[in-house]
Amino acid sequence: MAKLQSEIEVPCPTCGTTLVIDLNLGRVVGHREAERPGSRPELSDAQRILAEEAARREAIFQQSVASEKTRGDALAKRFEEALRQAKEEPVTRPERDFDLD
Repeated sequence: MAKLQSEIEVPCPTCGTTLVIDLNLGRVVGHREAERPGSRPELSDAQRILAEEAARREAIFQQSVASEKTRGDALAKRFEEALRQAKEEPVTRPERDFDLD
């Protein structure tokens, strides 16, 4: 892009982005982000990155499978506890408002 005489480039001191400001318009007309080393993976690392991601997905899947297997056991235990507690409690007739008169 050709730079006009009315345009100035101002670098950001914190992030390194360069802003292109048109003085006639009084606004930003463009920007260029700073190159960050290490932000882009190298092509030679692609196989390793894909293998790591596949391993991470597999670990998450195995964790969800294990939690689903133990979920049934936990629900069965809770049901048995509730059933035992219901058997131990005496059966009483619920009070109604008009029974209190």
